[in-house]
Amino acid sequence: MVDWSGGNDTGPTPRKDAIWIGEAGQSPRYLRNRLLAEEDLAEQIETSLTKGERMLIGFDFPFGYPAGFARALTGQADPMAVWDWLTARIEDAPAANNRFDVAGAINRGFGGASGPFWGNPLKREIDGLARTKAGYANPFADKRACETRARGSFTCWQLAGAGAVGSQVLMGLPVLNRLRQRFAGQVAIWPFDPLTAPVAFVEIWPGLINAAVRAATGNGQIRDAVQVDMMARVLAGLAPDRLAAMLAVNAPEEGWIFGLGLEQELTAPVSLKPPPLRNDCFALPPGVDWTPVDQALGMLQDRLTPVVGIEEVPLMQAAGRVLAGDLVALRSNPPQANTAVDGYGFAAASLPEGDVVLPLVQGRSAAGVPFQGAVPAGHAVRVLTGAALPKGVDTVVLDEDCAVDGGHVAFRGGVKPGANTRRAGEDVTKGAVALQVGQLMTPADLALAAAVGLGRVPVFERLRVGVLSTGDEVVEPGAEAGPGQIFDANRAMLLTMIARFGFEPVDLGRVPDDRSALRARLDEASQRVHLVLTSGGASAGDEDHVSALLREAGAMQEWRIALKPGRPLALGLWEGVPVFGLPGNPVAAFVCTLIFARPAMGLLAGAGWSVPQGFDMPAGFSKSKKLGRREYLRARIRDGRVEVFKSEGSGRVSGLSWAEGLVELPDGAALIQPGDRVRYIPFGSFGL
Repeated sequence: MVDWSGGNDTGPTPRKDAIWIGEAGQSPRYLRNRLLAEEDLAEQIETSLTKGERMLIGFDFPFGYPAGFARALTGQADPMAVWDWLTARIEDAPAANNRFDVAGAINRGFGGASGPFWGNPLKREIDGLARTKAGYANPFADKRACETRARGSFTCWQLAGAGAVGSQVLMGLPVLNRLRQRFAGQVAIWPFDPLTAPVAFVEIWPGLINAAVRAATGNGQIRDAVQVDMMARVLAGLAPDRLAAMLAVNAPEEGWIFGLGLEQELTAPVSLKPPPLRNDCFALPPGVDWTPVDQALGMLQDRLTPVVGIEEVPLMQAAGRVLAGDLVALRSNPPQANTAVDGYGFAAASLPEGDVVLPLVQGRSAAGVPFQGAVPAGHAVRVLTGAALPKGVDTVVLDEDCAVDGGHVAFRGGVKPGANTRRAGEDVTKGAVALQVGQLMTPADLALAAAVGLGRVPVFERLRVGVLSTGDEVVEPGAEAGPGQIFDANRAMLLTMIARFGFEPVDLGRVPDDRSALRARLDEASQRVHLVLTSGGASAGDEDHVSALLREAGAMQEWRIALKPGRPLALGLWEGVPVFGLPGNPVAAFVCTLIFARPAMGLLAGAGWSVPQGFDMPAGFSKSKKLGRREYLRARIRDGRVEVFKSEGSGRVSGLSWAEGLVELPDGAALIQPGDRVRYIPFGSFGL
């Protein structure tokens, strides 16, 4: 798979907006200019032919232009004639080329400013080539048929500016044409040639798997390299029958984008795994000691990326899953104009003034059994709720408003045109985005996806979150507790919270204050989960083994957050898996999970960063708050006011059971009196 470039030599350092080649089973290769890329491709083809292999090479630029251009330019309605025409005129060297001059010459042949090309970024003017699209008139269609269906694609006439692809076409087709001539009879150009040759050139557009590419790109990776690598793996994993189905296209002049209309299948053949997080993703800026809550949240939001792969599942299994790509409607909803009520349909323009009596045609239109034929002007037909409107019908009058004698229907005048009908596509039109990437699929979302014809959807793998309790003092609930021991209240609480958030909880059990045992348990966890929550052992004491082990691994930061309850939050990576070391106190662990771990989980799961919805409500309590820390009080609403738990002690676990949300008090000092407005965040805003 080849990501092409229409510009000059990009130098020895791999960079974006250059030429990248992705090959299944190999790392992406960077080519600094088209001369080197042409020779690289020629060597690949020659090696493949020598081995007797078949080879498919995809290029990310159009192989043809909108209908009519080839004949107007060359006298033949043959895209290969355009390839030959450009090959004879394009001059290309690593440091310069004449693409803008050739485009200007083509435009002059069609009357100068009349197009079709536009976009001149050079300092010099070019006769016939407008700098922008302003005042531009194109004698041809702006886009090919395939591009009108490919959401986000650009016109091949635009030569410069963000997203422009026109330069790649002008500079790419001559290269493909020379390779085609060099290996005469061995290369087929899809979809113009029969695919009987051992090498096929196809047109690709990585935008079809944009969501998967976006999810997999991070940590300084170059998007162009990621997308050709992913496209190569995707196509290599296609079953032969699905590959054949994607190649079964009839577009003899304009060409086509491989896989268009079958985008979901392009992410199904392989598990698309994003890169791991960087070891320094939790590093604090120099000199930072106490970290304000907003700053801590901002650092997490900036540094975390999805860690889950992508899979395709049947729609019925998509509830609670996070969409890994936009869902595009396969058909409109409603698919055709229909009636919203039981009644009688007719053409509003045929109604006389005053009260109406219309003859009825034989038959009716019912849901799933449409009326065959057309309804003549001045006539009416029986229609039932949900039925397609027959030809000649644009308005429906309710049963209750009609009198019927068998052959005629009568009703009062004044019925508004279009009454009691639904327009085709008034909800969602075919080709429109019905649901966006990152959406957590609800029952209503399933209904919408089904209504627009989607039977399978791409989703992120469900985030697996492990919960591990640590400490000699912790014993299982119901077991015998010795002196100084406590029951493990955190694990059951955290596992249940994770499930309520929509992620997959994984019970990692308990480990004593034994560094070797903890290391072994973390090693096991790194193979099972995407994220680990620990409770206890996150500070800097002699028995705080979680923070000590993460520090040994070289990827640990202790964030002392200006927060009450909470403060210490150990963050690190273990074998590439993020670890959140929560405080051992259940109240502090609960609050830190809601405020920090919950939005981080959303990012890691592909759902994006979520901010809980809060409400300003009158206080039903008094409090004098000191400067320096943000505080979260256990709270609930009664009689239109926010009341808080009687004790702020973080050891009072009963306050969590009593509460229905949190009151968030700002970092600064505050004196709160009954009736003052305070910020209340219900637990439901976090997904509990």
